[in-house]
Amino acid sequence: MNILCIGDVVGRPGRDVLAKVLPAIKQEYAIDLTIVNGENASSGSGILPKHADEMFSLGVDVITLGDHVWDKKEIMPYLDQKAEIIRPANFPDGAPGRGSTIVETRQGIKVGVISLLGRSFMKYNVLCPFKALDQILLEMSLVTPVIIVDMHAETTSEKVAMGHYANGRVSGVFGTHTHIQTADEKVLSKGTAYITDLGMAGPYDSVIGQNKEKIIQRFLTSLPHKFEVAESNATLCGVVISVDEKTGRASRIVRLQQG
Repeated sequence: MNILCIGDVVGRPGRDVLAKVLPAIKQEYAIDLTIVNGENASSGSGILPKHADEMFSLGVDVITLGDHVWDKKEIMPYLDQKAEIIRPANFPDGAPGRGSTIVETRQGIKVGVISLLGRSFMKYNVLCPFKALDQILLEMSLVTPVIIVDMHAETTSEKVAMGHYANGRVSGVFGTHTHIQTADEKVLSKGTAYITDLGMAGPYDSVIGQNKEKIIQRFLTSLPHKFEVAESNATLCGVVISVDEKTGRASRIVRLQQG
């Protein structure tokens, strides 16, 4: 089976390019399941229920989130209602929503998806993502061998460490958050597909999707400047992971960049 994983969707440009290129990608690669990180989908920070619904209507199967999960308060009750959108699993008990889900493809294949948040240089004091993974896998691995992990983290080292930690226990680990696609896609020694960062679906004449002039001024002056999503044409970045649905082992990972 083929699983499409798409990097952080940034604002309206990101949603537009998703609508534009997703059908062709799904057809070209015979995609069975589509996972999208949507934590920046609404004005570049957070996600509103209407924009989650918009992405689901385009054919997205699972939406993962990250450190901007609470930026739009309207999403909190939605997270409790919709099992196909997940926030990081390593938030403390009592947080709205869930940190993992199991969905079923049209062919009847069950796929587990886990969202995790890194701790290095992040604003939230979350629980250990490595131990959170262990706890989830105790039950999820009894249901399906096909499991994909979104490791939403700032540092490459934390994401690389998660890839090796999960190697052989999940089908794929992809990093999100930095919005810059890395060129290190590989299948690890025990059959786990890995990439440090998927990149983003967003405007590439920008600084990680934001208006470049305002970001440059922040660096030049150290004064606050409100972030604004750039208005240039967008590019969609991600990967396609090919997985044996019986063993859960990945055989291939292909990096995508389309606009």
